[in-house]
Amino acid sequence: MYKYLVAVMMLFAAASLMAQEKEPERNEVDRLTDSVMAEGKALYRSEWASWHGTDIFLEKYKEKQNQMGGYFSYETANNLVNVFFTKGDKPVTMGVISFGKDFNQQNYRLDTVARPLNPIEQDLFTLRKAAFKALNTDTVFKRYNNANFNVIPFINKGVKRIYILTSPLAVGVVVLGNDYLLSVNDKNEISSIKRIHNSLISADTKDKKGQTLMHSHLVGKDELMSATDICTLMLYEKENELNQAYVMSKKYVSIWDCKKDTLVVLTMQAWNRINEDQKVRHPKQ
Repeated sequence: MYKYLVAVMMLFAAASLMAQEKEPERNEVDRLTDSVMAEGKALYRSEWASWHGTDIFLEKYKEKQNQMGGYFSYETANNLVNVFFTKGDKPVTMGVISFGKDFNQQNYRLDTVARPLNPIEQDLFTLRKAAFKALNTDTVFKRYNNANFNVIPFINKGVKRIYILTSPLAVGVVVLGNDYLLSVNDKNEISSIKRIHNSLISADTKDKKGQTLMHSHLVGKDELMSATDICTLMLYEKENELNQAYVMSKKYVSIWDCKKDTLVVLTMQAWNRINEDQKVRHPKQ
C-alpha cells in the first residue's frame, strides 16, 4: 500500500511540474506521447485479434492446421479482423474472424467461405512473406531460447510497416525487447530494418502481484517508451497483474499505468526534481 501511495504522490507531483514546463517543450513531449501511445494501442488491437482468433480457429478447425499458410489481423472502422489463409503464393481465406471493438472474445463472427484476399489483406500477406524471408536471411535478428519471433504486418493510417516481437514460450513471464521495425517501400519490399531495443528484458511474474517493470533506452534508441513496449504490456499486464512500467532515457522518463492504460512522459529534469522532493518528504529512517 505504501508503494502505491508513493507512486500516486509522484504522479501528482509530476502533473504539477509538467504544468510548469515551458509550453513549446511540453507541447512537443505531449505530441510524441500521443503518437507513440496511439501506435502502441493500434498494434495491441491487431495482436489481441490474432491471439484470440487463433485460439478460436484452431479449436474449431484443428484438422485444417496443416493446410494453413498463416494468419494476420487488421482493423476496420467497426471490427478487428483476423484472417487465416491457405498455403501458396495465391492464397485464399480459410477463415475470417471479426471481433467487435468491445474486446469481448465471445463477441465474434466466423466466416469459413473461401474467397480471394481483398487488397488490404493482399498487402498484409505480401508484407508477412517479406518479413519471413528477412528472418531467414538477415543476421540482424537475434534468437533466444524459450522464445519465438512474432511477425506483425501492420498498416496504420495508410502507412505500411512490419513489427517483429519476441514472445516467451513460458507462462508467467513477460518479455520486452529484442524487437524490430521493418520499413517498406511502395512495392511492399523491405527498405530498412531497425532494432528497437539492444537486448531482451525478461520478467518473472508468476505468483508476483503488483509488479513494476523498468528498463532503459540507450542513447541512439527511441527516447520514449516504444509502441512495442506498450503493445506487449497491454497484452500481458492483466493476466500478470502488473502495476506500472517505466522506461528511462537520457531526456525522458516514460511511465505506463497498467490499470488505466495511459502513458505519462516526464523530462529527466522534472523527474530529478520529483525525486529530490521525495527525499525531503520521505527521508530514510
